[in-house]
Amino acid sequence: MSVLLTDAEDTVALGRRLAGLLRAGDLVVLTGGLGAGKTTLTRGLGEGLGVRGAVTSPTFVISRVHPSLVGGPELVHVDAYRLGGTAELDDLDLDADLEAAVTVVEWGEGLAEGLADDRLEMTLVADPATEQRRLDVRGIGPRWAGTDIESALRDEGGAA
Repeated sequence: MSVLLTDAEDTVALGRRLAGLLRAGDLVVLTGGLGAGKTTLTRGLGEGLGVRGAVTSPTFVISRVHPSLVGGPELVHVDAYRLGGTAELDDLDLDADLEAAVTVVEWGEGLAEGLADDRLEMTLVADPATEQRRLDVRGIGPRWAGTDIESALRDEGGAA
């Protein structure tokens, strides 16, 4: 499933809508080039989940935990850009918190898939000429079978 995002506000709003599908134990593997909007989308997920703190890129700290302010799961936000491979990702011990949190791994393609059989894979592709982004979303595993991801991708006006 794909959706076209016209600007950062659209990206945050979509993240808020997608957060309504997420629950403790969910893994989101987020892929896209530099400046594609990965952290912007994660900021929307954080707003939708009702977590504490501004969601910013964890590039230099690698991982940041945002506790819930509303009794829901915390958001574990990881930036795997600087990691050298799966061994370094394993060193973060993400699987210890995986069942209690929503875990988002930016730059996680090829690294984070081993954390969970069920995951939401999202790829952002930026069009430098228009500043628009295309978000491709794919649910992997039984957790996502039958989940209406397409409804969350539609904006209030019904466009997907």
